[in-house]
Amino acid sequence: MPIHIRRAPLAVVLALALGALGLSTVLSLTIGARAIALPEIWQALHTPSGDTVSSIVWDRRIPRTLVAIICGTSLGLAGALVQALTRNPLADTGVLGINSGAAFAIVLGLALGAPDSSLALLGLALAGATVAGLGIYTLSRGRSAGVDPVRLVLAGVALSAILGGVGDGLALVNPQAFDRLHAWMVGNLDVASYQPVFLCLAGLLLGGLPAIAAIRGLGALQLGEETATALGAQLTRTRVMALASIIILAATATAAAGVIVFLGLLIPHISRWLVGASFGRILTLSALLGPVVLLCADVAGRVLTPGEFPAGVVVSFIGAPFLIAYAQQRGKGI
Repeated sequence: MPIHIRRAPLAVVLALALGALGLSTVLSLTIGARAIALPEIWQALHTPSGDTVSSIVWDRRIPRTLVAIICGTSLGLAGALVQALTRNPLADTGVLGINSGAAFAIVLGLALGAPDSSLALLGLALAGATVAGLGIYTLSRGRSAGVDPVRLVLAGVALSAILGGVGDGLALVNPQAFDRLHAWMVGNLDVASYQPVFLCLAGLLLGGLPAIAAIRGLGALQLGEETATALGAQLTRTRVMALASIIILAATATAAAGVIVFLGLLIPHISRWLVGASFGRILTLSALLGPVVLLCADVAGRVLTPGEFPAGVVVSFIGAPFLIAYAQQRGKGI
């Protein structure tokens, strides 16, 4: 017998997601190596005095929280776009080689003498991720003008393997590059600077525009290419817009916060379970749930051990069991 799930109205789900985002933001500002009460946070926000509390709030907690919110939104959107574009429920931004391209560019840049500064590393990561995404787009084009989703996935996996292997080899030869790459690959949100905030915010604003333009076409694409064409969807334009949005969103988020895996895989599935198969609804809810999960992972990482677990590691703890459970359900035909 089929199981019919009665879902809450969209407005209720969105209101709960916004409430969860607000709560997780408050937790991110108050919880850490030094717990800060809400009145102290409020005082530091309104009348910065230069004392220890104000320094912690303005120099560490606010940029960390903003990066988590913006990057979580970007990765949630990018994950939903990747799964819709490839029609693969197990796809995420790693399929397009974004992470491998960014990591390879960092290692190569450091090996060639690039300055070891936050801004330089962000620029290298952004350039590498963009080049990798464009290269995979070129490789995935068949004889027609369109992009074949199967070729897209295969090209992404192949390029990721090549760049990952070469990058690891260069990093082992260059100890400095290896140390920087290792710190960046774990997805640490403790940026202690506003430069990553501005970078990922610009990426979210720029990447959101082609995503909006691709919503209708991607929604039709879920019904199959022939049906989408019959409905009047311009598939070539839709795929170009979606791919451009994925590259911008994922590249800037990865450059700002490091490699955070499983978030782009996990969030669209949760959104689909809550609001159904409508792609517009999935994309909207993914933009809200992405920062909620990333903020909660960051807060959990601060209290799990006397030191700190990077948020990317905590997200992996959540995402890996989810992937196993999803694979088992698919195997049982649920």
